Formats: sequence, C-alpha cells, structure tokens
Amino acid sequence: MTPKKQTFRFLALVLITALLYISISPVLAKVPTPNPSTSPTISSALQQGKTLYDSGQFAQAVQVLQQAAQNYRQQGDTKKLAATLSNLSLAYQQLGAWNQAKQAITESLNLLKSIDDRKILAQTLDIQGRLQLAMGQPEVALQTWQRSADIYNKINDQNGVVRSQINQAQALISSGFYRRAEATLLQVNQTLRSQTDSLEKAVMLRSLGDVLQLVGELQESHIVLEESLAVAKRLKSPNYIAASLFSLGNNARDRQQTQPAINFYQQTVKETLSPLLKVQAQLNLLSLLIEEQKPTAALTLVPQIQSQLNQLPPSRASVYAQINFAQNLVKLGHEKENSPHLPIAPTLREAACASTPHHLLSPAQILAKATQQARSLNDQRSLAYALGTLGSLYEQTRQWSEAQKLTEQALLLAQSSNAPDIAYKWQWQLGRLLKVQGDIPGAIAAYDLAVQTLESIRNDLVAVNREVQFSFRDSVEPVYRESVQLLLDTQQTQPEEKTLEKARQRIEALQIAELDNFFREACLQGQRILLDQVVDKENPTAAILYPIILPDQLQVIVKIPKQPLQHYSTQISQTEVEQIISQLRQNLVNPAAIKATRTQSQQVYNWLIKPIASQLSASGVNTLVFVLDGALRNLPMSSLYDGQQYLVEKYATALSIGLQLLDPKPLQRQQLQALTAGLTYPPQAYSDFAPLPAIKTEIELISETGISTTNLLDRQFTSKELEKKVNTTPFNVVHLATHGQFSSRAEQTFILAADGPINVTQFDTILRSRDEIRSEALQLLVLSACQTAVGDKRAALGLAGAAVRAGARSTIASLWQIDDESTAQFVGAFYRELKEANITKAEALRRAQLQLLKHPNYNAPGFWSTYVLIGNWL
Repeated sequence: MTPKKQTFRFLALVLITALLYISISPVLAKVPTPNPSTSPTISSALQQGKTLYDSGQFAQAVQVLQQAAQNYRQQGDTKKLAATLSNLSLAYQQLGAWNQAKQAITESLNLLKSIDDRKILAQTLDIQGRLQLAMGQPEVALQTWQRSADIYNKINDQNGVVRSQINQAQALISSGFYRRAEATLLQVNQTLRSQTDSLEKAVMLRSLGDVLQLVGELQESHIVLEESLAVAKRLKSPNYIAASLFSLGNNARDRQQTQPAINFYQQTVKETLSPLLKVQAQLNLLSLLIEEQKPTAALTLVPQIQSQLNQLPPSRASVYAQINFAQNLVKLGHEKENSPHLPIAPTLREAACASTPHHLLSPAQILAKATQQARSLNDQRSLAYALGTLGSLYEQTRQWSEAQKLTEQALLLAQSSNAPDIAYKWQWQLGRLLKVQGDIPGAIAAYDLAVQTLESIRNDLVAVNREVQFSFRDSVEPVYRESVQLLLDTQQTQPEEKTLEKARQRIEALQIAELDNFFREACLQGQRILLDQVVDKENPTAAILYPIILPDQLQVIVKIPKQPLQHYSTQISQTEVEQIISQLRQNLVNPAAIKATRTQSQQVYNWLIKPIASQLSASGVNTLVFVLDGALRNLPMSSLYDGQQYLVEKYATALSIGLQLLDPKPLQRQQLQALTAGLTYPPQAYSDFAPLPAIKTEIELISETGISTTNLLDRQFTSKELEKKVNTTPFNVVHLATHGQFSSRAEQTFILAADGPINVTQFDTILRSRDEIRSEALQLLVLSACQTAVGDKRAALGLAGAAVRAGARSTIASLWQIDDESTAQFVGAFYRELKEANITKAEALRRAQLQLLKHPNYNAPGFWSTYVLIGNWL
C-alpha cells in the first residue's frame, strides 16, 4: 500500500485556526500472498480491513483485523499473524488506543524474531515508528525508521527506503529539526528526480513542499508543490492530485494570496475521491472566508459541510472535523447570543435525532455529536478535545460549574492520553474558570501547569503550520500574560521577590517562545549568564527594567544592582497603551512634531522610569537595560522625555532579548576587524527604496577610525560574494549599510543586496557557515539603514530575530530609516567612540546619539533616537 496522508500529529493546535494540514504516515504492512490452502474468508477479511482503513473507518477495521488475527493464530500461520497484528496496531493508533496498539506491535515484532522475512519486519518497524511518534517519542521514532530504511536498503526495496526517509523527515519536524528534515527530503528528491513518475515521488515532493513552507521558504514551497501536482496529474491519481491542490491552497493562504487559496481549496473539493479530504478542504475554505470577513460566502458553505460531515464514517479525523466546524460556527455567530443556558443533556438528545443534512445544528449540538462519536470509538484524545471545547461554550455563557466539570473531565482524558498539546488548553481554561470563581491559588496552580506543559512541547508548537503559528497570539501568548497578571495581582499588598522573579521568568519564556515561533525553531542556544549576575557583579552601574503590558494595567519589574526586585504599575488599558505608543512612533519620525513627541514620550517616561527615578540616581546607575514587551519594542527608549531632558542625556540604553546574556564580556578594541557591505542604488525591482549616496562616506568614516575593513560595495555586494567573504576573511564586526526591513514574519525580514533581498534565515545560514570554520565570535552587527515594516505592530520582533540569529554578541540597528547624511555622521561618531577604551558599547552609542542631538540640523529625536543596541551592552 502506498503512503497515505493523515492529519498532523498536533492537529488539536491546527483546529484553533480551523486550518487543516495533512501529512504522510507509515504504510500498512502487506500480508503475504495467500497460498491455495488459505481460507478465502480470511483473505477477504484482510482486504476488507484494508478497505475500511483506507476509508477512515478505523473502528470497523479493528474488528475485521482482530478476527483475521484470531484465525491466523488458530492456523498457526506466524508470518501472516505478525503482518496482521502490525496492521491492527496502526488501526488502533487511529483510534487513540495506545495500549492496544503497543501490545499488537510488540507481539508482531516478537513473532518476526523467529521468521526470516525482512520486508514484513521493515514494514512493521514503519508502523512502530508511527506509534512512537504519536506517543511523543520523535527521537525514538527516528531511530526506528532509520532501522527500517537500512533493512529496505539491504533487500533493495528503494520505494521502502523512500517511505522511511519521508517518515524520518516527519520525526525530525516533530523534534524541531526543520532544516534537517528539509535536507532529508532534498536527498530523497535527488534520488527520485531522475526516476520515472511514481506515487512515492508525488508524496515526496508534496512532503518537501510542506516542509519548505514550514521553514518559511514559501516561494520554493509553491514551486515544489506544483511539481508534486504535475506528477500526480501524469499518474492520473485523483487523490494525490487533490492532496497536492490542498497543500497548494495552504501555501497560497500563507502567502496571503486569498483568491488563489480559495481556488485551490475549491479544486480540491472537485478532484478528491476522499470524503474526509473534501470536508477538510471546505473547512479550510470556511475559515479563510471568515478570516477575510466574507460571512455571506461562508454561510453558503455551512449546509454543505454539515451534510458531508453527517456522511463521514466515525473516526478521529471526523471528530476533529466536527470540532473544527463548531469552532467556525461560533466565529460566524451561529450560537444564540446572550443565551442564558447551554444544557448538556437536552443538547445530547437533540444531537441524537437532528442528524439530517437539512437540520442545521448549533455548535453545542455538533460538539455533543462529536463527543458521542469519540466515546463510541473509545478515542480518549478526541473525546478530550470535544469535551473541552464544549466546556469553552459553557464558559462563554458563564455557566461556570458545568464549564469546570467538562474542563476537568477533558483535562484528565488529555493527560491520560499523552496529549500535552490538548492538555495545556484545558489547564489554561481551568485557570480562567477558577479565577472568575474567586479561587486564586487554584487558578495560579492551573496556569503554572499550563505554562509547564507549553514548555514541554516547545519544539512541537513551532513544528506546525504557519497559520497555527500566527494563532500564537490567541492560543499561546495569553497563557503567559494572564498567568503573569495573576501573579502580580497577588503582590499589591505584600510583595514577594520570589513571585516577582517567577513573573519575569514567565515573561522571558514568552519572549523566547515568540522568537521560536518567528523562526519556527528553537533559536536561543549557547552558554548564557543571568542578567542579575552581570549587574550585581560585572557591571553594577546598570539597571534592568521589565515592562509588562497587561489588559488593564502596565506593570514594571525593576532590578537595581545589589537590591531585591521591586515592581510598580499604572492602571491603564492595553488598548490605550498601544494607541499612545503608535501615535508616538508616528510623531518620532516627523521633525515638525516635537511638541507632541515630547508630550507622549513623557507619558511613557512616567509609566516606566518616573517611579524609580530617584532610586536610579542615588544608586549610581548610568545604563538602563530594557527587556521590552509587545508594542513597546517599537519605541527607542532613548527618546523618553522627563519634562526637561531626553533619557539619552542621562543614561545609556540597551535592549535585551531575555533575562540572560550570551558571553558578557567587553569588546576588545585593539582587535576590531570589520566586514562592511553597502548598496548605493537598490536593484531595479526594488525601486521603491531610495538611493543612499552617503554610504561610501559612511564606510570611509569607519576606516578612518583605524578599524581594519574589508569592503563590498554596490555590484560587489551580492549574497554569493557576502558568503564568500564571510568564509575567507577574518572579522569580528559586520557593518551593513543598505536598505532592510524588519517584520513580524521571518520571510518578510531581509536586507537588500545588489542581487536582491537576503532573507533573515538566509543571512543566518551565511553567517553560520563561518562558525563551522572559525571559532571567533561575531562581536558586533550594525544594520545602519534598515527599518521596521510600516503598519506591522509586531515588526520589532523581526529586529530581535535578526539580532539573535546573526549570532552577534551585540547588534545596532535603526528602527526607521533617516537621512543618509546624518546616518553617515552617526556611524562615524559611533566607531570613533567605540575605539575609546573604558566605555561600553551602550555608552559609545549614547555619545554618538548626543553628537546628533547637538547638531542644528539633526537634533529632532527622529534623527538620533532611531538607533538601538540589542544584546551585550558592555
């Protein structure tokens, strides 16, 4: 049997945005060809089991395969029994019956020890790997599939090798090793590219396209998925054609190409022979139409989807589809607004009889049906999701007791089913319910468990499709923020440093999760030192501030050298905070708006600095390190105004990604060697970017300070030449004088070279190639003409991401682009100050900014405050 696409391992997260993806799973092991003496009844039973499995009727497939296994056991046919048991294990897996699945696969492998049939052994190992992956053991699954690939190699079964390698890629993705998964599939691609068309080739290309999309290479993903579609069309395989169209729809949606995505989903519905894939495509289309605020078009899909859901045989996938449908209906407003009750018993009875496609069901009725179906399947995982989602409906109608009862049932099932991706949602939901009922200690404990669970699946959270990652703001970020608010609310009367420490660590965990989400992989690596240790010992003149934006207040936790943590708050809504920040950000780039800028920047100063201004002055602090949150990242802290002075006139400022610092050592001034690259005129395709004629002056000013430079200017500055210089030239400073853009999306964060944009992940790859041949760290990265993307509230995330992935100890970048003559002056002043001994990089930045502040043409904050330092300020 050829590889069959199934739902992603963490489909529960996918359901949050109602965007379904499909991914391959191991194949069913083939039962040996029956000999003439084999009972036709047994053979037909096996074929019936396979047919039932292929159609998604897993419960029925289990019954048939159990009977076949019993017959083979009675006959003493060990080989066929082993193969049947492995198939039975896979059917059990689809029902979430993990113990039975494990028991069946173990018995199969034990039987195969006495049989010399390596092909059945390899196929059985494929299925064992699927079980291990589903049970949260991707590393073990990877080893199992490597073993099966080795067996396939020895018996010269190249199709088997390919299937195992594709499965290995899935295990790598689940472990967070996305680039390794990509490399594995590229290797398979090389193997199959010269071969004739096959279903394995179509699956491989589709899997590769999905992985490329996962790592943010959307255009490359589109090209490969088109190849997959072409192969499937030449093979005239409707299901494989439909599967490729489905992936192309998801790709187009990710590229924000709404109409092509709609077209692909509609084509999937037209082409597929699979009722399940048809429903999945329509559900993705429904969620897209809702997202695009096209309720009329969305409503026309509702009866079609319900009708098709009613015709699906019971399976985990159909339960998930029903939950997905109910969530979309809630978004559409089908649930009666302000309804005082959602009684579960009547809803269940109504669901039992309201099964005709002509009877539109409410979300509660659909969830009740999903619950019934999950129970009938004995699928604990899907039952946990259905019950918890039903509990969320009770939560919305303020039926706290019923909501809590359902949530606790769902949580218990999720935990017993090894489903942490579902468990965290119900731990979070339970925390909300306990809080609203006044049980604050219980709520804190529930939130603590939710955060712990999220940390345990950190890699898995970023190993899912892009739409889920963008639901991060709805499904992950609030867990951290609400937890922090609960903790800080308890500190109003009796502050405890232990609780404050817990709160700021939780905010750091959120920031790390945001960056992982941005890059789709865990990105903070290496030996790191706690900031508190740095300010208490190595640099006792720096204070650390942690502003935290909460729904109804702005909290600030402060660490002053050699003092315990303290905190203070301002009662102000998140909406108002973000409005003031947005207005200030716009005024900062307008030299004529000095008065408005000072008024608004003083408001922010009053929130963040004023409550501890006297303490900072008395403690001898001269540097403020900010771990900024949310919209505050879009503001340069140096521009804050106290009514008489800007912050830059009193303090050096720096930004930190989190509570730890990588290699907190001062810069070695005598050994500075810079690799510089500049682009005066952008490529023709990027004519929206203005020329930068002062770039040559900027680079000359760096050389005049005595720093050794290797230069790439204009046509010399290409991605290939940059990579070549990175690998052949000694340097510890990289200075890029070119246009660039920071965005909340990694694929839209780039620097501009003569041959086009260098994406942030590509830039990371270029710099990492140096790490493999040189041990010297990159001390400083300067991005002197970049800017945050217009209209992107979270664009500074791209700046933080670029700083982290470059591997630089310190990064200096501009939040917005300014006059390039003033940029040249700033750069020259900064490098002159940097060469001075006994001052920090943060102080060098401050002094360069002050020179612009004192310049008659450049004294407006828009000129000097755009520059920020991220990372090591020493």
